[in-house]
Amino acid sequence: MSKDDDHYKKDLRRLQIDLVDLQRDVIEKGRKLLVILEGRDAAGKDGTIKRMVQHLSPRETRVVALGKPSDRDVTQWYYQRWVEHLPAGGEIVVFNRSWYNRAGVERVMGFCDEDQLRRFFDTVVDFERMLVGSGIEVLKYYLDISRDEQEERLEDRREDPLARWKISPIDAVALEHFDDYTAARDEMFVKTHHRDVPWTVVNANHKRPARLALIGDLLLRTRRSHEEEPDSEVVFRFDTEALTDGRLAR
Repeated sequence: MSKDDDHYKKDLRRLQIDLVDLQRDVIEKGRKLLVILEGRDAAGKDGTIKRMVQHLSPRETRVVALGKPSDRDVTQWYYQRWVEHLPAGGEIVVFNRSWYNRAGVERVMGFCDEDQLRRFFDTVVDFERMLVGSGIEVLKYYLDISRDEQEERLEDRREDPLARWKISPIDAVALEHFDDYTAARDEMFVKTHHRDVPWTVVNANHKRPARLALIGDLLLRTRRSHEEEPDSEVVFRFDTEALTDGRLAR
């Protein structure tokens, strides 16, 4: 085992122990915690979530990754199919993608029209404020990777027989639409970053530092304790300067 491997495993274990302590507090106090992970295809959401929940109680922890909406789903209020999965008291829920599909893949791939997109932007901030007002703690993270890194990971995914289940028609054209996703991401940040539920960006070009930084940030924001500040070059709160200062992948 290399020194880097050893340091990573020790740091991850320390953070996972802290996550267990966080869950104990969530259960004891009846807190409702929702963590949203968004990001580019192959940005590492699955691997990050795996490490987050690996040692948490499965009874009070749920990971939600909804598939393509059914014919019935598309007739519902847009947020409806996520509402039923929101946390109750004492629960931690992780959304592997969320209602922000509308601002990302649905927009880029033409699965929604301009009127649906406009209504989403007009309502999502109020919707999230309703969640916060009802006592749900909402954290939302965006995992960002470069074009070159995405290309390499998608190729690795195609060649790995154990990862082929991750391949989808959307993945197949992700690189072709890289610039479209960039533009969609930027507008999403500008229109949906707000004080009650701000966007936190994770530079996920290197998987291990990204996992550690995201979990560290989550703990810092939810335990209200003396956690160390995570690396600001890896995880940072969105601000408009990030659109031009090189912190976001282009």
